[in-house]
Amino acid sequence: MESGVECGTEAKPASGAESAPGAAAPAVAAPAAGREVFLRRALAGVVVGCFVLGGVLVAMPDGDRRPPPSPGPLARAVTAVGSGAPASLPDLVALIGDREAHLRAHPGDVRTWAELGTAYVERGERTAEPRYYPKADAALRTSLAGRPKGNTEAFRGMAVLANARHDFRAARKWGEAAVAASPRRWTAYPALIDAYRGLGDYKAARKALARLVELPSGGGESGGPASGAQVLGRAGLVYRDRGWREDSAAALSDAAALASAPAERADCLVRVGELAWERGDAAESLRSYEAALRADPGEHAAQAGQGRALAALGRDSEALRAYQSALARQPLPRYALELGELYESLGLGGAARAQYDVLRARVREGGAGGVNDELVLGLFEADHGDAGSAVRRLRAEWARHPSVAVADALGWALHRTGKDKEAIGFATRATDRVRGGGVRFAPYSYHRGVIERSLRDFGSARRHLGEALRINPRFSPLLVPSAEKALEELGEPEVEGERAWR
Repeated sequence: MESGVECGTEAKPASGAESAPGAAAPAVAAPAAGREVFLRRALAGVVVGCFVLGGVLVAMPDGDRRPPPSPGPLARAVTAVGSGAPASLPDLVALIGDREAHLRAHPGDVRTWAELGTAYVERGERTAEPRYYPKADAALRTSLAGRPKGNTEAFRGMAVLANARHDFRAARKWGEAAVAASPRRWTAYPALIDAYRGLGDYKAARKALARLVELPSGGGESGGPASGAQVLGRAGLVYRDRGWREDSAAALSDAAALASAPAERADCLVRVGELAWERGDAAESLRSYEAALRADPGEHAAQAGQGRALAALGRDSEALRAYQSALARQPLPRYALELGELYESLGLGGAARAQYDVLRARVREGGAGGVNDELVLGLFEADHGDAGSAVRRLRAEWARHPSVAVADALGWALHRTGKDKEAIGFATRATDRVRGGGVRFAPYSYHRGVIERSLRDFGSARRHLGEALRINPRFSPLLVPSAEKALEELGEPEVEGERAWR
């Protein structure tokens, strides 16, 4: 739905808002201790919640012992947008329409401008329509023009928008401004944690999580009781980045159980499915994606996940339909790349090329809305297009966002242009747990193994190619056959060589 409100597109935040300082990170306990504190607080929250609920039930007359009515679409969307949780598309439509009507009558309401801008971001993400991002930017900057200092809602909305556009530097700036303005408001932290993860600053993400879980459960400046699903969800992602698979799976599963709305529950279940996929359990991954779609049939990320899992299980026709359905409703470049590679693995070159054209078109459309898709475009160009262009794009992306994912992609692009000596440094960074590569992700190990083989480091190549297949035996319909063939050609290690790489 197009906006009926004229946003102040020329409005700019005052200098104080534009350069709002980040919150200083205080000293925190060691990660293990922080995790123990977090788990104790999560458990305490559940216990307190049960106690309060029990008291309410006891106080109610016998004839009124029934659950309170479910909130309507508008109330659900207000809660979701205010906390950073996903909202369903019908709920977002209700919220956007209501706020646009309110602002036509009350154009000076800076808080509502911030809420509308954040809702536009969520709608853009929900539908993969980047045209909503400039609308969000205009609404949020209108809010900032009216209140340039201490405008936590607008600062947070700008951070959410920058994350959606994959501009993690800007997201960090605005997220730190939100935390500095309201350090005891829990809703300021999730977008900042996402920004740190996008920048590859995993230590800062852990510190921000530690601060989040130490906040009081409600009252004061906290903005209300913290959402257990949102806190647990961010904890699960931070644990995943450290390679703590069991902790990550537990946190994400608990987040799904605590989710207060179908869209939020579905989003958590998608994360559970992604984690199961990464550890090579395609069947468990598929079950999680199916559960996500039962919770919210509009969760299109779950449909793409279904395609990934079904292909790994050899159910190619179903996989194609799942991908096609996801792309019809949420046409993200990553989905087009995955579907194209599935077509290519099935010998359907024409269909694959059509999907690669879709990818390029979606990247162009995203760029018009300020979206940075250089990472997925670089991976595509490295394998299916111009590897030299991939290197140039990914070098620039590494300068902006030096994450593990970008390190892996740049290393692979360098290999594809024959620059293996430089490539191995980036591939090592992506897989070296000491330097930040805590995630055990099969494509990263595969890329490193192939590069090592080119450098004639056969022992390490054998180890990393084998590791890729142990982590996830069906990690890619195109690359798994290549990994298996490379291992077969390398053969068994000699005794002396085996000692060298163990």
